[in-house]
Amino acid sequence: MLRQLADLETVSNEFSESSKKIKHRVIICAGTGCVANGSLKVYEALGAEIKNKGLKVSLELKREEEDNKDVFISKSGCQGFCQMGPLLTILPENIFYTRVKTADVPEIVQQTLVEGKVVERLLYREPASGNTCLTTEDIPFYQKQHRFVLKECGSIDPEDIREYIQRQGYRAALKSLSMKPEDICEEIISSGLRGRGGAGFPTGKKWAITLRQKNAKKYVICNGDEGDPGAFMDRSVMEGNPHSVLEGMMIAARAIGADEGYVYVRAEYPLAVRRMRKAVDDARNDGLLGENIFGSGFNFNVEVMEGAGAFVCGEETALIASIEGKRGMPSPKPPFPAQSGLRGKPTVINNVETLATVPLVMRMGAVEYRKMGTAGSPGTKTFALTGHVANTGLIEVPFGSTLRQIVYQIAGGVTNADGSLSDKPFKAVQIGGPSGGCLVQEHLDIPMDFDSLRKAGAMVGSGGLVVMNSGTCMVAIARFFMQFTQNESCGKCVLCREGTKQMLALLDDIIEGRATEETLIVLEDLAKAVQVGSLCGLGKTAPNPVLSTLRYFRQEYLAHVKDKYCPAGQCKALAKHRIDPALCKGCTLCARKCPVGAIKGERGKAHVIDEKLCIKCGACAAACKFNAISGGVR
Repeated sequence: MLRQLADLETVSNEFSESSKKIKHRVIICAGTGCVANGSLKVYEALGAEIKNKGLKVSLELKREEEDNKDVFISKSGCQGFCQMGPLLTILPENIFYTRVKTADVPEIVQQTLVEGKVVERLLYREPASGNTCLTTEDIPFYQKQHRFVLKECGSIDPEDIREYIQRQGYRAALKSLSMKPEDICEEIISSGLRGRGGAGFPTGKKWAITLRQKNAKKYVICNGDEGDPGAFMDRSVMEGNPHSVLEGMMIAARAIGADEGYVYVRAEYPLAVRRMRKAVDDARNDGLLGENIFGSGFNFNVEVMEGAGAFVCGEETALIASIEGKRGMPSPKPPFPAQSGLRGKPTVINNVETLATVPLVMRMGAVEYRKMGTAGSPGTKTFALTGHVANTGLIEVPFGSTLRQIVYQIAGGVTNADGSLSDKPFKAVQIGGPSGGCLVQEHLDIPMDFDSLRKAGAMVGSGGLVVMNSGTCMVAIARFFMQFTQNESCGKCVLCREGTKQMLALLDDIIEGRATEETLIVLEDLAKAVQVGSLCGLGKTAPNPVLSTLRYFRQEYLAHVKDKYCPAGQCKALAKHRIDPALCKGCTLCARKCPVGAIKGERGKAHVIDEKLCIKCGACAAACKFNAISGGVR
């Protein structure tokens, strides 16, 4: 049982001493993305191959190693560079191998672990220069980031509490137990830490409001119900450093006077659920959770609860209803959860990234923390980077970084749909998921922080970044997010339930060629009504993708409704196929492939397409060997 600082130091020293008895440490990324690509098979193959070579291998650093080991193999959480996985790091050389397969294992063991050589073909190769990168420090994707919250996610074993303790874990929680609750709240207020779940409300102020409530029973809830399409920031923190989340919850509980907490994780995150539960069990077994923690008289218990995957449960009051066993539907505010939350008791709800930041703030102090980021948005932010960019994955940058830095330095530039570097310019980025909005060329150099993005008509949101090239139809993008929010509406209030349904129908009319200019007026008015009149954050922000695309890409909407034409060539109903007579050889192959007989012409002469008969299936363009048919869906 860990009762004082000396106990933490003992665990830390034991782990460090065990580490010194290891010649090589091999860290395999075991985040969800790499696991899906076969990293666990690589892990198993490594253990078997190392034994075959007669090397002494360890899969766990024991407190009392009998003798030295040649290799220690461990798993980590997400290392960020997801598209290059499975990822493998070899210490102490810090060699970084990418796209490792089980077939590569014998070569890695023989050349690197036995002979001390590098397997060149497994190193990352920079597309622009062609240079190979030996370590993560050599790779621009990592060089341009500031991995603060994510620092330990790709290096420590998330299922070994001793390694978290060895990295100064639980020191901040111990420190908080010697402080007055008011002083903890003041420290977090002074740091300027704002909630990373979307709205950016000051974390310390939320705690202070809850502390002031006169009630003997209070709760802390970690919101791990990450529902934005393509977002995986919170999932990766729970998978890669679960104890940082628990420590943040302990500090929050001490600050507000809570003795019970819940980690609410969507069931679609089975790895995060398993690792959070193991972290809770290990912390409880070591006396870091439960009764009389560190002998201070402070009691705090945590339960991990799985949610059913409803997007609306990311909203505070809907999440509370779900924990209480009710249907996940939002409630009117006030009262706010800080006043009357779970079971009618004062409750603090913070998201995963916020809570994982708290121990770091307490450890380094508010003044030092404020040196990162901007005055109004201190610290860093994690983003899930996807779309038409060379490098996709999980990134972390200081607030105030620009979109240009992210897209062209970290992400490596804009690409075509097949992943090749594109001659198509950057068009837009959807930030903040369905609740966010679009940023365009003119926003490439604005600082990425809460206030600047709000002025631009967007929001940080949970941190999704979807980059789009000029071949993207923005009307189709708006429809995609509207369909998502419409499906996820809980149906409680009419404006959200019916308004999003009607907005989706109007967008369908636009992309299918049935709309007029009047449709755009109705769509915009309806979007503003839903934005103002909906009960919760889901409904209020659901129109954001529509309103932001109307604001920055109205000409594209007008092309759809006036000219019945999709400039990006993405909307099938508006595709107009045309045969270029200069390229057509009259081979008749297109005519034979057309299912409705819309193509006419004699053999050896240029053919033509009857637009009245054409069903825009694209069979003709796919069959043409001379690229003579244009205007199809790209």
